[in-house]
Amino acid sequence: MEQVDVIVMGAGAAGLMAAMVAGQRGRRVLVVDHNDAPGRKILISGGGRCNFTNLGATDGNYLSQNPHFAKSALRRYRPADFIALVEKHGIAWHEKTLGQLFCDGSAKQIVAMLMDECAAAGVDFAFGQAADVARDGDGFIATIGARKVRASSLILATGGLSIPKLGATSFAYDLARSWGLKIVEPRPALVPLTLAGDQLLFRELAGVAAPVTARAKSGPAFAEAALFTHRGLSGPAILQASSYWRNGEPVRIDFLPDHANGWLRQAKRDTPNRQLGTLLAERLPERLAGTLAEKLDLAGPLQGQSDKALAQAEERLSGWEFFPSGSEGFAKAEVTVGGISTAELSSKTMEAKKVSGLYPIGEAVDVTGWLGGYNFQWAWASGVAAGQAA
Repeated sequence: MEQVDVIVMGAGAAGLMAAMVAGQRGRRVLVVDHNDAPGRKILISGGGRCNFTNLGATDGNYLSQNPHFAKSALRRYRPADFIALVEKHGIAWHEKTLGQLFCDGSAKQIVAMLMDECAAAGVDFAFGQAADVARDGDGFIATIGARKVRASSLILATGGLSIPKLGATSFAYDLARSWGLKIVEPRPALVPLTLAGDQLLFRELAGVAAPVTARAKSGPAFAEAALFTHRGLSGPAILQASSYWRNGEPVRIDFLPDHANGWLRQAKRDTPNRQLGTLLAERLPERLAGTLAEKLDLAGPLQGQSDKALAQAEERLSGWEFFPSGSEGFAKAEVTVGGISTAELSSKTMEAKKVSGLYPIGEAVDVTGWLGGYNFQWAWASGVAAGQAA
């Protein structure tokens, strides 16, 4: 039987980072992945340019049943640390919006960088075969085809359920559950939402986007673009809100977040002959403006509308309620909310309290970032924490 110090299950962002750091400490590391190549999710991220971190990443940008859990790892490995690694490899990058950092070239550069670092640290890889993992006394045995490998530490970095076409499975949850660890119910996050019934009238707006503020019942407000699709709602603002959305709850959209209370009544006094649709079209796409005006049933000049009716229209435009019928599911979700409960883990090392030597990291854990590079920063930070401890 082969012997190594650390087995890393999963060659994605978190797993490669953990392997690199453990290897740099002199650990003998084997990375196992059922895919035939590393970093498949990295390669499609950011439109192929990898939104590899966010300058503003703090623990406040993450969802978890324990909102404080991510603090330790995130404070010890910051965006500046990963930027330094990127620059060491001569990878050009740029800031897009809201602190989001992308490669100037290709996401392939990030995967190559991590693989080069792993190679320099002596990390070995086994691609293209599923592995069975079992506990063996105070260690672990991975069975990869006819090959058996034993290690004292197992880093579990096989991710969540999002984007199954890239190989996502429930492996991490099933293994953790079999060893007595609790799982927070996984659900799709950063995912388009679907509409049904009367709300399907908005289908006529498919392809129309507008800058809005969107929020789910329990979440913060996100000021970004919303996009109407033939099935419902998408765009960055909606994807952000979707992580907080629960079935049966509304998503509220402020179509005019930069308009002060009373703006429509003031417009009636200033320009009494104007109509609501033409006013809205100054701020919103014409098709959207016309549809909203029609649904508010305020035809004709503003001077013909009562102040009460205009106040109600203002209120509706600033908090238009959509009741999604569901989401596009894990197939279209960028990440997974939920996963291995943080109550089971050390926030400093990521080690499982009940299973010595087991280190769940990245998306497998109940820590989920906002859209915009935050999930990669969690992958890097949690990977470093486990790589330093394993």
